[in-house]
Amino acid sequence: MLLIPAIDIQDGRCVRLVQGKMDDATVYSESPVSQAKRWFEAGARRLHVVDLDGAVAGKPVNAELIGDIRLNCPNMVVQVGGGVRSLDTAVEYLDAGIDYVILGTHAVREPSFVSMVHRERPGRVIVALDVRSGKVATEGWTGTVDRDVFELASEFEHYGAAAIVFTDVDRDGMLSGFNAKSTEELARRVGIPVIASGGVRDLDDIRTLLKVSDAGIIGAISGKSLYEGTLDYAEAVSLIHNHYEHS
Repeated sequence: MLLIPAIDIQDGRCVRLVQGKMDDATVYSESPVSQAKRWFEAGARRLHVVDLDGAVAGKPVNAELIGDIRLNCPNMVVQVGGGVRSLDTAVEYLDAGIDYVILGTHAVREPSFVSMVHRERPGRVIVALDVRSGKVATEGWTGTVDRDVFELASEFEHYGAAAIVFTDVDRDGMLSGFNAKSTEELARRVGIPVIASGGVRDLDDIRTLLKVSDAGIIGAISGKSLYEGTLDYAEAVSLIHNHYEHS
């Protein structure tokens, strides 16, 4: 299981939001590129990058900056989401060296979009399933649609998604602990890997994740806990390694 640092970009800066609220942002770095390099130096080998401005605009806003992250961190796997709502955008990111594009709003509204991207660049599509108060969130978490989460996940699997990022929006940025029950249930219902997101606070959350990782949970995205220091990256990675060494 991987611990994946998050870099959320707003107005060219590395920020974290509370429950996805764009007007409730804390700036952690003026340079997302420098922050990405710091995560690599700390031992991270995979990075979760979100263009928050793009998520609201419906198209990339910080693509050039994300390209700089890719160039400066050549040995990291980089997955990018936020505003990827057209085939051209997805292909442009992937052809620019991004390892995975994360599809959210467009995939939820038109699940066959996953298949379109998968056909063009097989195995490089991740779908974000973001849930707020039991409903699937869209448009940068500003709206919701009335779709069953597990039904949607099955559709994404059918259309070729390589993995699903599952986020409980109500917990995101709250340092309140992630939604272990729903994450595990989703992972057991689909045959593709699930990446946990939203609310990871400390080592106890990592321990909880490890207990259910055999359900098909391959990673956990963490942002605020790493930036605020409630979770130490090196300690968490050591805990993960020790778990697998003794299991």
